[in-house]
Amino acid sequence: MTGSRTDVLIIGAGAAGLMCAIEAGKRGRQVLVVDHARRPGEKIRISGGGRCNFTNLHTTPGNFLSQNPRFCISALARYTPDDFVALVKKHKIAFHEKTLGQLFCDGLSQQIIAMLMEECRVANVDIRLGTDIELIAQNGTGFVARTSMGEIAAESLVVASGGLSVPKMGASGLGYQIARQFGISIVPTQPALVPFTFTEPQMKAWRELAGVSVNVRAQCGKQEFREAMLFTHRGLSGPAMLQISSYWRPGGTLRIDLAPDARVADALLEAKAVRPGQEIATALSLLLPKRLAQRIVEQHVSGSGEGRLGEMSDRQLGSIGCAVNDWRIVPNGTEGYRTAEVTLGGVDTADLSSKTMECRKVPNLYFIGEVVDVTGHLGGFNFQWAWASGFVSGQYV
Repeated sequence: MTGSRTDVLIIGAGAAGLMCAIEAGKRGRQVLVVDHARRPGEKIRISGGGRCNFTNLHTTPGNFLSQNPRFCISALARYTPDDFVALVKKHKIAFHEKTLGQLFCDGLSQQIIAMLMEECRVANVDIRLGTDIELIAQNGTGFVARTSMGEIAAESLVVASGGLSVPKMGASGLGYQIARQFGISIVPTQPALVPFTFTEPQMKAWRELAGVSVNVRAQCGKQEFREAMLFTHRGLSGPAMLQISSYWRPGGTLRIDLAPDARVADALLEAKAVRPGQEIATALSLLLPKRLAQRIVEQHVSGSGEGRLGEMSDRQLGSIGCAVNDWRIVPNGTEGYRTAEVTLGGVDTADLSSKTMECRKVPNLYFIGEVVDVTGHLGGFNFQWAWASGFVSGQYV
């Protein structure tokens, strides 16, 4: 493929890139998609435990983080979850709603990839995998990309290269490099939707609880999520922790209510009045998983951690209640891009048109998907942003 020419060159055969390719191809544009990976849609393939949480029925702009919270409004309004569901139904892919509007394939995520590839075929999209980008430059009529398979000239260039999350799948900073090359600002990036890690003292205190899950209310600043939390050998994970990680900054404090449906101090005082001979851990295990209840009591009762309610002062029981309803912890950090589901930050939306995804400074240069400073909550929102930003850019490239 030496010295080829196309109308539209898209870097990245992921969710956003393939959606853009389909829409541009439908308009009769000659489209070429290149990706360094050997297979298309790698993040689609591994998402949702292999079943692909492909959208969320309750998608709103409020489910996204960005320095400009309004930037995503236009794209999300023009391509909705219902639009993608219609495409899934067209291809007769069975799916179900799991919880909170999250839609998953009944079968494997490969069905979504196959759907997108079929749509690309119908739209006459050319896809070249295993192709590295070595250099991007402008010429008189658009752009020239030097690749491992030769030079490609294109009128429009779309960067859909993703972020830095999951580097073992080949994630890189290519999109940010291209943006900087053309004078486009980058909002500082960090891992998001990622588990937290413990300090050594925290590890000593909590690692025996690895595998214990509990429904919590997790808060960081003014943001809070009420979902499940999982203790791991390294720290804290589960949906609540992944969600709140997007709002946490190093050195920040997490406030976690381990029993959000109960005022634990009051419950223990009431139990003390009725059953003074009951073990504290037994009373607490009515509100928490047994192992977690036992560990909290051990931390607040001297000796073996055993004790009866009647032997405890009201103040001691109040302290235990506070430890449950208002656990405060400063994590050591996060597991980083290795396990992060997405990248927070990215190409500054101030340099992009919210209607077309085109760069204001550089005509015919577009950025879409995860590479842009728009990051969704957990639960299918990031895929919906990929579909929406890919769709709208595909109408203009």
